[in-house]
Amino acid sequence: MPRFVVPAVFALAAALSAQTNFFPLKDVKPGMRGIGKTVFSGSRIDEFQAEILGVLNNIGPKESLILARLSGGPLEHTGVMQGMSGSPVYIDGKLAGAVAMAFPYAKDPIAGIRPIEEMVKVGTAPGPPRVERAAISIGEKDLTRALPRPAPALAGDLRLVDIATPMAFGGFSRGTLETFAPQLRALGLEPRQGITAGADIAPRMGNPADLKPGSMISVQLMAGDLSVGADGTLTHIDGNRMYAFGHRFLAVGSTALPFARSEVITLLPNLNTSFKLSSAKEWMGTIYQDRDTAVAGELGQRAPMVPFAIEVARGSRQIESYRMQMINDPLLSPLLVQMAVFSAIEATERSVGASSIRVSGQIEFQNVATPVKLENIFSSDNGAAQQVALSAAVPVAYVLQSGFATLQLKNVALRVEALDQKKQLTIDAVSVSPRIVHAGDKLRIQVALAGENGSETVRSVDYQVPIGAPAGPLYFTVSDANATNIADFRQILNTSPHSAAQLITNVNGLHPNNKAYIRVWRGDPAFQLEGADLPDPPPSVTLILAGSQTNHAGITQVRNSKIGEMEIDAGDMYVSGSKTILVEVKE
Repeated sequence: MPRFVVPAVFALAAALSAQTNFFPLKDVKPGMRGIGKTVFSGSRIDEFQAEILGVLNNIGPKESLILARLSGGPLEHTGVMQGMSGSPVYIDGKLAGAVAMAFPYAKDPIAGIRPIEEMVKVGTAPGPPRVERAAISIGEKDLTRALPRPAPALAGDLRLVDIATPMAFGGFSRGTLETFAPQLRALGLEPRQGITAGADIAPRMGNPADLKPGSMISVQLMAGDLSVGADGTLTHIDGNRMYAFGHRFLAVGSTALPFARSEVITLLPNLNTSFKLSSAKEWMGTIYQDRDTAVAGELGQRAPMVPFAIEVARGSRQIESYRMQMINDPLLSPLLVQMAVFSAIEATERSVGASSIRVSGQIEFQNVATPVKLENIFSSDNGAAQQVALSAAVPVAYVLQSGFATLQLKNVALRVEALDQKKQLTIDAVSVSPRIVHAGDKLRIQVALAGENGSETVRSVDYQVPIGAPAGPLYFTVSDANATNIADFRQILNTSPHSAAQLITNVNGLHPNNKAYIRVWRGDPAFQLEGADLPDPPPSVTLILAGSQTNHAGITQVRNSKIGEMEIDAGDMYVSGSKTILVEVKE
């Protein structure tokens, strides 16, 4: 199929608008009566009534909304429900648009209807691969930060918002939904505990003839032992093209999200917002475009999915395993990894009380032979699930959002091992002997590591002052992996690597957190060239490097010169803290 071309799509939209099966927005008048279609039970498409109240013109950039009062079926009792997004509304038998927006806390079922002319402008063809540069850091705490937030439509004092998209979580712990609910709601999603939401979908594709305008669909982000599906309604089918929702899902633009036909199990009226509870049944196609006014895709097309496995162990004994398939998306896949790992831990391990969790595994990418390898341990007084989940997800996000279109997920295999004790050491004190040295002298660094119940471990490392070392203070900073990574990889993590292989090498070069790292440094300024330290260069070289910083992205000036680095292995313990001490080098 030819690539998405903007002029062609707008021409297509204009042609479609002129067809007799569309009711033009310009002809919509207050007092008109329409018929809507949606599913209230099972897969049966029921009708409801729509009384046109008016048209809100230019409610957004080149956007208008039809305002209508809905009635019929259960709507007098439920109001406008989550899951109705995309329900088609017909006037005189012609498609006018889709139920898409509502007033928060409204007592009557009044909805904003997205005109069909605006929906079909979205197009359905696969776009070019999305290249994300979200500037994510290794210390990122919120993986939804790069996703756009929905904005309400305002017309005077009127405030219309997208009908929240119910997101069904199948197999996830209740604590996972509670933990991630604030982030998901900020994106216009409403997390719900799902019922087989994707777990029982057969691998074969369903019959496109089983889908009709008004049918319930579920955009499946993950399927298997853990599943995530976002529910909405199909608005329009044109050949193998489909349009749904009447508003954005996550506004990620060109994408490839599989969707399934769903059946409504029941309606759940709510004083705040009622919603449909549904279950996905069979794969039907792929969403290729996720834009402000609609999601659009093609029937019968299969979206690529990524194998994702999590093994859970207690001590050395495996107690649970999860097998899933998830979407391949630079912004959504890392979030799915984070939530799945969190749930796997939260469902099997205690969330309060001292504990430690070791995470290991590898993340494979297309077109790169070397996988990203994970090996860390985390310890906490109140559960380490959030730390472990982030440590597994952030490398996925960092690589996928690095700007390399060729880097696509291939496989994710993780193992989490829980220990019912706090395996943590804190860098408590550092001593150096002797404190006054000359170039070529040896000195001994002693590091005291404090553990639980007052225990203390002392480790020693010998260091020889380099021959020719200048007189002055020489610093020794003993710190954990996080502080060391920030110090050593600041330049690498803030510049663009030249190749995907170099990017993977950089990520694999990050320090594991079961060691303490001794950084030997001086206060003289230095430079880094693509991650390699150039400590205390001669004045002539300094002038050249300083003048090259603006022209060469790989050159960065740093505030001090690293002379060397040593490691202290803490065994199977999480190390935290940082201490600095100095010695005086005499001539």
